[in-house]
Amino acid sequence: MGRSFYGIMTFQIAVVLGILAIALVLFITEKVRMDVTSLLVLVALAFSGIIEPNEAISGFANPAVITVWAMFILSEGLANTGVANIIGAQVLRFTGRTESRMIFVIMMTSGVLSAVMNNIGVAALMLPVVLNVARKTGVSPSKLLMPLAYGSLLGGLTTLIGTPPNLLISDALAKEGYEPFGLFDFTPIGMTVMIAGVAFVALSSRLILPDNGRGESMGDRSDARSLYKEYALGERAFFVRLKSDSALAGKTLRESRLGRALGLRVVALEREGQVVFSPGPEVRLKSGDSLFTQGQAERLDELRGWHELKPEGIDSAAVALLSENVSLAEATVAVDSELVGKTIGQLDFRKRYALNILLIRHGESLRESELAEATIRAGDKLLVQGRKERIESIRDDPAFSVLTLASEQDILRYGSIGARLFEVSVPEGSWLAGKALEESELRRSFDLHVLKIQRQDGEALVLPGPEEVVQAGDRLTLHGKIEDLAIIKSLQDLEMRFPEKEESAFLESDEIGLVEATLSPKSEIAGKTPSEIGFAARYGLQLLGVMRASRSYRSNLARMPLQFGDSFLIMGPREKLGLLQRDKEFIMLSQVESKVYRTDKAILACAIMFGVLAPVFFGWFPIAITAIAGAALMVLFGCLKMEEAYRAIDWKAVFLIAGMLPLGLAIERSGAAALLADGVLSTVGGYGPWVVVGALYLITALATTIIPTAALVVLMAPIVITSCADLGVPPQPAMMAVAMAASASFTSPISHPANILVMGPGGYRFVDYIKVGAPLALVVFVVVMLALPFFWSM
Repeated sequence: MGRSFYGIMTFQIAVVLGILAIALVLFITEKVRMDVTSLLVLVALAFSGIIEPNEAISGFANPAVITVWAMFILSEGLANTGVANIIGAQVLRFTGRTESRMIFVIMMTSGVLSAVMNNIGVAALMLPVVLNVARKTGVSPSKLLMPLAYGSLLGGLTTLIGTPPNLLISDALAKEGYEPFGLFDFTPIGMTVMIAGVAFVALSSRLILPDNGRGESMGDRSDARSLYKEYALGERAFFVRLKSDSALAGKTLRESRLGRALGLRVVALEREGQVVFSPGPEVRLKSGDSLFTQGQAERLDELRGWHELKPEGIDSAAVALLSENVSLAEATVAVDSELVGKTIGQLDFRKRYALNILLIRHGESLRESELAEATIRAGDKLLVQGRKERIESIRDDPAFSVLTLASEQDILRYGSIGARLFEVSVPEGSWLAGKALEESELRRSFDLHVLKIQRQDGEALVLPGPEEVVQAGDRLTLHGKIEDLAIIKSLQDLEMRFPEKEESAFLESDEIGLVEATLSPKSEIAGKTPSEIGFAARYGLQLLGVMRASRSYRSNLARMPLQFGDSFLIMGPREKLGLLQRDKEFIMLSQVESKVYRTDKAILACAIMFGVLAPVFFGWFPIAITAIAGAALMVLFGCLKMEEAYRAIDWKAVFLIAGMLPLGLAIERSGAAALLADGVLSTVGGYGPWVVVGALYLITALATTIIPTAALVVLMAPIVITSCADLGVPPQPAMMAVAMAASASFTSPISHPANILVMGPGGYRFVDYIKVGAPLALVVFVVVMLALPFFWSM
């Protein structure tokens, strides 16, 4: 019987550790979203039978999880009513002009606020305020923003509600029958650590904090001239002028393909002495127009190297479109198709299906141009061309409800197809020669699709792939608008002039403004390109530059994924910039207009927060109940709207914690916690309990660089409790040490959202976080290990 039990437990341990290993791989690689990974862990544990199904979903009703989402709402209430902003702005008035004093005040202010507010929210709220301090004092933002982020992290160590790991550690103690931590049990050690950390950063700032020089004599950060210099816009700025006979005259900016073909952004248009700032895509060009543009001038030189491509007509569209191996078919998009609502470009249709789309028919309307931007609707009929086996392969694809092969007679029904077919020969010396089709930009820039390449030696390449290289003397069969060749010629004929002096005056006027912004930690557009989100159409604004790891990017921005930590230089009408300031996707680093707070509710919000904390302090009610009550009262009394409350919750964090809590239970129940604890004790157990605590601290601190902190403490808690039980000592000191280690996430920008939030505005590189964060983490470790014995006995 004993052997059987041991075998079952061994199998259970293997399953749990296997699930844990897979989860860690997914966390590290981020192949799957972290919250999705945690839900998969939950499901895997339930199906494995190691825990009961009701235990698998119990995390969503866990008091710590409830407290976490309720605190998000309470923090938003304090922010919306201006409480945090008023406190921060007033305190920062006393920063003075001494660098170390400024750092001390900024870190202490963010730390105190983080004791009762979400630390990410505190960092986001104070970011523009600290940038304003940098502007007024001439101190580089890189000297102040990292201390801001670290101050908010240190402040979270001082109370039970300061950070989720504290709540989760306390909840783990309660579940195992131990006395949980009270509201201010973290305060003695947490405050000691915070003061030591703040003092270390403030006193060593000249030695360890980078100085990127972005604050020196930079004037007003919202001033066009300073931003022009900061993003080095002059390095990629030049004028192009339309000749009197230009074929671009009468075309809209969108039709001119200045953006798609040359990657140019038209910042301003000068016409007959008048300047049109930030002209929209539907503005029509006139002969003689001078356009102030941002982009790569060499791209225009490359285009001039194409030489003239002379179009020739095609006798038979059927011959060009059909062959022994190539067919045409009309595919109808199914009602429940996964393609619905997405553009052809987003789907990368040609790469996905190895088929060309020649046109899209919806009812009686036809679309034949700019198909990459077309959004697919249910019932759309796509006329596709491709190899017969590829066409047949989509017959059973659930994305399409009907597939009908097209004959020569069917092609005649689409008479316009023949009109869009023509051939060109690639002359000797053409820049196209030697380039792969993908590099030629024919499809992406000019909407010209190469259906066939006829080599001089007689070889015919039907539907060549994007990697196929064009050779001099090739004859290309193209599908597109023949007029686009005239546009290519007109683009080649543009007159280019570089400005003799700084042209920042073109960037700002009474109606047009320039601002700097960064992604909000809760942004849903991170990882997407401006083209994918339709930035210009969505916001009515232009993206002029991206600052990433101290490097400014000014060209090909439409295809550049937006990342957390980036700073963006944005230009457009002031009323549009005002709307952007209120958009949840961005945090403005330079203010367009003063944000409106519900200051008449500020005292009420403070009273509600006091009402949340007081009953917990006196032991009348648990924090989960008072936090829910406070969140409800914030909405009831108008401190924030219910929609704002929902948006305030970081649902990713909630699902991450709720999904990982069952894994902590499984680690303890399967015997995996005992196995891992034995490993720790066999290594350092002989040196005494405080050495074991130090080892558990270091393991946790190292793991924070790759594992989300909330998930990490869930995994560590059963190991810590088991280790302490084996040693015969109370677990509270070790659990507090692990909570401190998990929250002291200083060594990497990806360790905590507050770190990555300041990365772009501060111009930091990855190595800067190691240079500053590693010594600070060491200081925190030493202080925690020295302070713990004074407040907790073992």
